[in-house]
Amino acid sequence: MFFGGGTPSLMDPATVGAVLERIARHWPLAGDVEVTLEANPGSVEAARFAGLAAAGVNRVSLGVQALDDAALRFLGRGHDSAEARAALALAARHFARRSFDLIYGRPGHTVAAWERELADALILAGDHLSVYQLTIEPGTAFHAAVARGDWTLPDEDTQAALYEATQHRLDAAGLPAYEISNHARPGGECRHNLVYWRGGDYVGVGPGAHGRLTLDGGRLATRQHKVPETWLAALAAGADGMAETLPLGATERRDELVMMGLRLSAGVPRAVFRRELDAEPETLLDGARLDRLRAGGFLELDAAGLRATAAGRQRLNAVLAALLD
Repeated sequence: MFFGGGTPSLMDPATVGAVLERIARHWPLAGDVEVTLEANPGSVEAARFAGLAAAGVNRVSLGVQALDDAALRFLGRGHDSAEARAALALAARHFARRSFDLIYGRPGHTVAAWERELADALILAGDHLSVYQLTIEPGTAFHAAVARGDWTLPDEDTQAALYEATQHRLDAAGLPAYEISNHARPGGECRHNLVYWRGGDYVGVGPGAHGRLTLDGGRLATRQHKVPETWLAALAAGADGMAETLPLGATERRDELVMMGLRLSAGVPRAVFRRELDAEPETLLDGARLDRLRAGGFLELDAAGLRATAAGRQRLNAVLAALLD
């Protein structure tokens, strides 16, 4: 179970407990069920950690993003590095499993500065660390600032060096990348995210939530109403809050499976292709494209399955564009 999106840590712990209790009425729960909650490291949210743990949350994911005050101001975060460190220390007291995220590739970011930040992060890390490259999305304030020339991102060579430094430093510390942006000690992988990347089923509940369900042999994509007031009104009227339920065709299922699965260092096992599409990857993918990417050292296909190489994962968007229709 995963409480994410927005600021779920602002919920009263009693509300979290009530949701977990209601879930347990509808689904059998494993004894070691993972219950993750996303939180910002501000003092108001961190103060709820004890209550959230008592309510049943056993894993917390903190949106730290940087351990440098200037970087946090640039990213528009509402906390400083001291609050982040305090929140991480408090989380360690209440949750056996915890994670936090960092963002690299900020304006002026150098490999030397990033190496120092990673060394600092490893002192604070538990069994999981998420590390993302800063990307600029259209329609955001960052996109407008770049268009005005207020600042620029590091060049491609620096971005590549930052990525490679991340892989090397975290792997050496015992937190190898099990996914492009996620690193964990063995057994510390986020089970929730693995469901996405392995093409599993998940129920999305709440405003804007997406889900994937296998029903009557078909794969469905679900989407709940995005506007909270609309979603609440639908529930008040006795509906389920669903804005859209669409069947996914074979090509859509293949594309999702490959796009998500190649993010994992393990890739997509043949057994998953067989389970989801009743076929082998060679029959599902264009042979000429596949051969070119294999020859270029970006993909591997063998008896275990299909996976991106280290070079392929670093360039996955381009690899996927070259592989899929």
